[in-house]
Amino acid sequence: MNSDAELAAGTPTARLAQDDPLIWRTLLLLMLIALGIVAGRIAVVSSANGLTPFLSANDRSRWCTVASLVEDGTYRIDRQMQLTARDPKIKRDVRTWQTIDRVRHQGTDGIYHDYSSKPPLLPTMIAGIYAAAYQVTGMSLTDYPMYMGRLVLALTNLPLLWLFLAPTLSLIHRSGRSKWGRVFCGAATCFGTMLLPFAVTLNNHLPAAAAAAVSLWVLADAGRVQRVSWMLVAGLAGGMLAANELPALCLLVLFAVIALWRSPSAWLLGYLPGVLVVAAGFFGTNWIAHQSLRPPYAHRGNGDLIAELDAAEAPAKLPDIAKIREALIAGGETIDERMGLLQSHREGRYMAATESGNQRYAVVREGSRWQLRHWDDWYEYEGSYWTGDGRSGVDLGEPSRAVYILHTTLGHHGLFSLTPLWLLSIVGAVYWLADEDGNRRALAMAICLASLVCLVFYWMRPLIDRNYGGVSAALRWMMWFAPLWLWLMVPAADRMAKFGGLRYLGGGLLMLSVFSASTALQNPWQHPWLYRIWDYLGWLGG
Repeated sequence: MNSDAELAAGTPTARLAQDDPLIWRTLLLLMLIALGIVAGRIAVVSSANGLTPFLSANDRSRWCTVASLVEDGTYRIDRQMQLTARDPKIKRDVRTWQTIDRVRHQGTDGIYHDYSSKPPLLPTMIAGIYAAAYQVTGMSLTDYPMYMGRLVLALTNLPLLWLFLAPTLSLIHRSGRSKWGRVFCGAATCFGTMLLPFAVTLNNHLPAAAAAAVSLWVLADAGRVQRVSWMLVAGLAGGMLAANELPALCLLVLFAVIALWRSPSAWLLGYLPGVLVVAAGFFGTNWIAHQSLRPPYAHRGNGDLIAELDAAEAPAKLPDIAKIREALIAGGETIDERMGLLQSHREGRYMAATESGNQRYAVVREGSRWQLRHWDDWYEYEGSYWTGDGRSGVDLGEPSRAVYILHTTLGHHGLFSLTPLWLLSIVGAVYWLADEDGNRRALAMAICLASLVCLVFYWMRPLIDRNYGGVSAALRWMMWFAPLWLWLMVPAADRMAKFGGLRYLGGGLLMLSVFSASTALQNPWQHPWLYRIWDYLGWLGG
């Protein structure tokens, strides 16, 4: 049997507790099956028209950035927006890279360009994988999207899936006290979460879940938290978690406090530098791409104030465009073109724009004055999906906050209706919170608190954001909690192992969760099976 020091020095798939090697071999076999399923799906993944391996506007947005960085050396995706291919079904050319998940703003050349609305750090890292594959094969994403897209997807998502599975299974093996409970939680990890179908598409949820798993794996071990190298890994993982899921900042802070409590020196020399490295990458790539420290989706309002006009000087409903132009020039703006005034989608706001459209300003009524501000609504542009009349279904937002809370928990996008396994995580959390080990109690408390904070955060979002994550097979914003909730489940599974009736109950919950995951294996960018049934029955009210 290995010593604690030897175990601490191991990797997630090696030098684990050897009290029952057969159980670990079983968990390893389950992991290999899950990896094989995902690898097989990636090998044949295809869009509805069979022209690309891109499955939705969401992943196309990231693919556009990846291709543009390597092929064009820029974060601008204007060229990708115009790419077409012949659709064999409808016998005409279609735009195969088109995405609604984009923003438009002025670039360094003074011209308005299209950009992905996703934070650029993850696409930049994936672009590094694509650049290496491009050098080896000579095939570009633009010319060979089906082959190169699948290759890059496999090189990206299979290692990320392993980084989610291996540490989580290691935690289950080390924390579990029963054979049945370990195998049950292992099966739940490999087949019972909605992360499995999301592993066949580019998204931020799988990287976040992998980061959460690695972070917990380090902090749950008494030996690893004392070593600077492992704490650096935990810091890097925690930083990547927050970079891919910004609400996860709450868990990053809580885990940072636990890491500091466990080992101040390792925290200072390892954990903190790891977080700062990721933070530098997050803000650095954002600045290079957008000349802003805020991610694109944070630009939905009005910019800095330039000048003001007294409404009394403009007795008509709108101020005179000539006076607006004069005020802007007096405020330091250089304007050499004619200007016009356009109605904004936001009530009480107008857009003053030059003929070329490359200079835009917000004209906002505030009391008795008109404020002239820099234009900072990157989602409002010609043909924008988000400001026009094209939005429908869940994209319109759920008007009732109470109904939204219901459907995100027990309804058509419910955490517990689609993945009822998470009910066991609540039971397991009670046991962990009463555990005699202070570190396990602290970790369980941090996970429970972060879960509640994130849920409330999404419940309290404005109407446009109460959309269940858009067209998605689950409430995808909470999927990164999967490794954390699976660890919480362990003591509940151990107690179920003692009673035959409870084992059958657990098996039923697992079966329903696997069913939900399997319905989305072809494409996770579709409505949950519950939503589709309710829609068919006419229960969704229009």
